Amino acid sequence: MDLLKQMKEICRIYEIKPQRSKGQNFLVTESIYDKIVASAEISAKDTIVEVGPGLGFLTAKLAKKAKKVIAVELDDRLAEVLKIAIDSQGVENVEIVNQDILKFNPSGLGSYKIVANIPYNISSILLRTFLGAENKPEIMVLMLQKEVAERITAKAPDMSMLALSVQFYGDAKIVKDVKAGNFWPEPKVDSAVIKIVINNNKYSRDDQKLFFRLAKIGFAAKRKMLKNNICGGLKLKGEATKKIDDIFTKLSFDLKVRAEDLSLENWQNLFAELKDIMV
Repeated sequence: MDLLKQMKEICRIYEIKPQRSKGQNFLVTESIYDKIVASAEISAKDTIVEVGPGLGFLTAKLAKKAKKVIAVELDDRLAEVLKIAIDSQGVENVEIVNQDILKFNPSGLGSYKIVANIPYNISSILLRTFLGAENKPEIMVLMLQKEVAERITAKAPDMSMLALSVQFYGDAKIVKDVKAGNFWPEPKVDSAVIKIVINNNKYSRDDQKLFFRLAKIGFAAKRKMLKNNICGGLKLKGEATKKIDDIFTKLSFDLKVRAEDLSLENWQNLFAELKDIMV
């Protein structure tokens, strides 16, 4: 029996009706499950936090590779069915947590990785939550709306606040495009699997806040030149604005450059020059 038939049969037996409003589009292509597992580089020592495990097809594959899988499922009914499925297979290294992933606390996990087929409407906030956490994951492998995945992995001159926010914390790349027909029910948009390898960020918590304050100022008005956004955001006037011109010249930035034209490295260099002004 293929995956689609299995899923439909499980949903029929347990009277589950996938809800698009909750992002309940189940992946029905086994080779893509295998690609997700391979991308997470799982060893027998790893703890995996799986977000939105649904009917548990990916959960079972993760459990075969990892030391432990913590499957976080918001939907009460799906969490109940997942427990039945895991117990029936005799899998003992899966913990099912019936909770909102945005309220999940990873502080006591030690090192861990995240694998997720997440509802598209929480993509950005989930990234902010875990990339900004004290205990960050080592790797995140996420199924996202393709358009969002492309925005996250964009480079200058197509940077965005989202791209900068993710790339500040890790190396992000698309590992697999996934057409809508690989899901049931079929969503209206294509998806992509994205892999984020978290870096050893050496910024203090205070400096991280300052960096993102600068970034938000820079991206505040997309059509304006970056230096004008900075001067406005930092309330610089008169002679102080000349200092911004001098900094841009020192960094070899065009004075008419816009926020999306700068790479992560450019932003880091700019922050180093402006940090003292911002404190």
